[in-house]
Amino acid sequence: MWECFTRSNLMSNISVPLPGVQDLCLSILFSGHHISRIRYLHTSSIKADVSENDSIFAKKIRNELESYFNRSDSQFSVLCDLSAGTEFQQKVWQSLLDIPMGETQTYGFLAKKINTSARAVGNACRHNLFPVIIPCHRVVSATGIGGYAGDTQLNQQGQINYMQIKQWLLSHEKCSVTGK
Repeated sequence: MWECFTRSNLMSNISVPLPGVQDLCLSILFSGHHISRIRYLHTSSIKADVSENDSIFAKKIRNELESYFNRSDSQFSVLCDLSAGTEFQQKVWQSLLDIPMGETQTYGFLAKKINTSARAVGNACRHNLFPVIIPCHRVVSATGIGGYAGDTQLNQQGQINYMQIKQWLLSHEKCSVTGK
């Protein structure tokens, strides 16, 4: 399932196709025992070199994501380095981890919980460096699905359709779009 593994300057990258969303993959950048960033990429932009020498941590990331993609109820234990985010973003990202699998919460509900505005929560979700693992896809608007990674369009030609990804993730986890 994993397409690529490369090493450079103590940072490593592994990529995996995103099931249910054609021609997309997750690109996971990590160092040591924590993930530094996860991005969505077109599979055509991934290098074809494959290494059989995955580190123990790379195998752990791979196993946890494969488990999640095969069973929506699996939990992640891999560590993410939140320090690249602001103090506020880290607060929001931590609160996202409290949203149970299979449930959604509205931007407004989450905002009340951490004493801020719904727009501020949306901006922190937009800048989430760890999609899927830190589940910003479980945050919806009061009137529908909301946005994802700053995208609110349902169709984009030639670009990554983040709304399609959000819809697939919510469907995979059997989430209702109506959040608390």
